[in-house]
Amino acid sequence: MAQDTLSGGNNSYPGVTSPISLAEPKQADLELSDKLEEALRPHGVFESEAEMAHRMEVLARINELVREWIKDVSRQKNNIPESKINTFGGMVFTFGSYRLGVNTKGADIDTLCVAPRHVERSDFFKSFVELLKAQPEVKDLRAVEEAFVPVIKMTYDGIELDMLFARLALPTIPDDIDLRHEMYLKNLDEKSVRSLNGCRVTDEILHLVPNKENFRMTLRAIKLWAKKKGVYSNVLGYLGGVSWAMLVARVCQLYPNAAPATLVHRFFLVLSKWDWPNPVLLKPLDTENKLGFPVWDSRVNPADRFHLMPIITPAYPQQNSTYNVTNSTRTIITDEFQEGLDVVTRIYEQREEWTTLFEPSDFFHKYRHYIVLKASAEEKDHYLEWKGYVESKIRLLVGNLERNPYIKLAHVMPEAYGPVNESEGQYMCKWFIGLVFHAQTLNSQTANVDLTYDIQSFSDVVHKTAIHINLFKDGMKVEITYLRKKQLAQYVPAQILQQGKPKRKEGTTGQWGWRHTANQHRSFWRCKI
Repeated sequence: MAQDTLSGGNNSYPGVTSPISLAEPKQADLELSDKLEEALRPHGVFESEAEMAHRMEVLARINELVREWIKDVSRQKNNIPESKINTFGGMVFTFGSYRLGVNTKGADIDTLCVAPRHVERSDFFKSFVELLKAQPEVKDLRAVEEAFVPVIKMTYDGIELDMLFARLALPTIPDDIDLRHEMYLKNLDEKSVRSLNGCRVTDEILHLVPNKENFRMTLRAIKLWAKKKGVYSNVLGYLGGVSWAMLVARVCQLYPNAAPATLVHRFFLVLSKWDWPNPVLLKPLDTENKLGFPVWDSRVNPADRFHLMPIITPAYPQQNSTYNVTNSTRTIITDEFQEGLDVVTRIYEQREEWTTLFEPSDFFHKYRHYIVLKASAEEKDHYLEWKGYVESKIRLLVGNLERNPYIKLAHVMPEAYGPVNESEGQYMCKWFIGLVFHAQTLNSQTANVDLTYDIQSFSDVVHKTAIHINLFKDGMKVEITYLRKKQLAQYVPAQILQQGKPKRKEGTTGQWGWRHTANQHRSFWRCKI
């Protein structure tokens, strides 16, 4: 299988290598593509006309709010005459799944507020937040100003929105502005560059695919598959939406004329044979780096050589979208690629239907041993904040477990399970981690697996960091418990346990003894195999 290189490309087709095949689809490919679309529909990956119209209406209202807010901010600035107030512009852009045209029913919308140079980020997180609070349509409003990419999260008239902010070095924002142009990055702070990156990457992906409609249908299928198999989550070390989009885009470049069904098959064929950590690129790296922003390049940057599964964004400054991937998550993803290839091959041989590809993960059938991580709080607003914060730290726990010499693999399931116990005054969710141990550990008669440090250090970091950033509130708790597979029924809804058929041999054998004591901040663990 041809691999992407760090430079090269051709003049006829987008990408860093020539296409593998220019073959046009056969009738059988078109029929399989129609069946693929039919199989996708029951999963809510297509919105109705009414739902799409509602989203457009919400975006129009938000855009109007932004324009009025910029006018109000401008009036408060010194030396700005009233005659100029209406000329400054400003607008809301979309990016991510909505901009790509693959948003699903009930999905959130990623948005970016672009403002002229006299409007500060502090204005966005103060006066604009106050304006939003005054809107009756706004619910669950949270401003996360200290995040790596600062964001306002909210629900507006039933639609979830994530809103970023970028202040351009321009006196006014023209209505026809194209954020793909690198000139708009000049004289910007890093937070604005990172905020702009979502829009720039999304637009560049669309620019670099040969057939947008085939790309969209294929991406809908791959995103649904990834979510069903539990490998869709950037924050937990799997791949996020932009990474899946870039992988699909690369396959579209390699087979520019193929139908969606063929592209799904080639997706698994190409990725199951990919020689990681060779990077996936949609276009050559920008080696000139005119504006001086850090750019991913393993030839130049030693740290980039340690990335396990690099998928590089196409817009300057090019970055690795998968820096969170760990040894465990890469193993899990590549195993799923191979299983996906096996399933789609059987579909092409008419031995399976497309519904097989979208069967739920067999996560709760695969292992003998699990860890459950529970996050809880006493108030709804505190719970939403605490849940997002704890989720962002789970990679640290997985990393600790991976470094334990007895553990071969730590498999975290991205989905958080309830219940949320409002009537009892507690809001709570649970994440599960499956464990696989090295064979020599299981065969030993005297092996003692001590996870005290792994668990305690994670718990300490979670609490100390939360206190340091003023996030911790009374009633916020993290609890970690060991489970055998037969105990899962006490923690996992029955309908979830019934999903997913075991397809592989379980990863561990042997008997465990487990001792656990805990206070608010510490957990002590020891097991004997």
